Amino acid sequence: MTTTAHALRAERIKFATLPSQWTAPLVALVLNTGITAAVGLAYASDTTPGEDPANTVYYGLNFGHVAVACLGILLIGQEFNTRMIDVSLTAVPRRRHLYLAKLTLGAALGLLLGLASTTLSFLAVATTTGLNLTTPGLARSFLAGVLYHPLLVVLCLGLTSALGNYTAALGLLTPTLFLGTTWLTAIPGIREAAQFLPDRAGQYALRTQAEPGIHYSHCTGLLIMLLWTTTAAYAGLRALRRRETSAHR
Repeated sequence: MTTTAHALRAERIKFATLPSQWTAPLVALVLNTGITAAVGLAYASDTTPGEDPANTVYYGLNFGHVAVACLGILLIGQEFNTRMIDVSLTAVPRRRHLYLAKLTLGAALGLLLGLASTTLSFLAVATTTGLNLTTPGLARSFLAGVLYHPLLVVLCLGLTSALGNYTAALGLLTPTLFLGTTWLTAIPGIREAAQFLPDRAGQYALRTQAEPGIHYSHCTGLLIMLLWTTTAAYAGLRALRRRETSAHR
């Protein structure tokens, strides 16, 4: 087995044996699908003609994406908090292999979570409101919903690695994702810039209809989030390499 494969196996064992880590995706799945199903039942006979069906399908994601973010933070942040990261860095001579293993596990978990929660949310809305899954734009919206999860997990994992502090990452990222960007898009003047933030761009990709004031397409929104995620992942790698250098001084 290669170094990366060994590291990935170790990361998989860590994830399976630490309840705090595997609880996060379960909470995300429950929030994403449970709230969406409840809203679908409550408004089954009170839908507005012309309303974007994605608003109902992804209603639970407004709450569940915080748990998705926590998954990315926990995958590396707990090791910073307990200083077990030094043990991991000693065990894996080439730090990029350790980091790649964490990114791979995070992306895989996010992809599985995205596939499960998006599928169940679509089915719940289709069952309660009679949503026609052949509606134009819904196929693209489904794909975007699946991909949004791994992108968010990797984004938060990379930013946590860049910060090098679990508490700082948890205190900064979760309220920012839950409330911060929503407030920014409501402020005149700032909205123009806030629409390019990763979660705003990613969530716009989920919609099936155009929104006034957004200066890019739905597919471009997902590409913007991908760019943010790639940048965060690279920043996390650079920070981990600097930690390696300082550890050997």
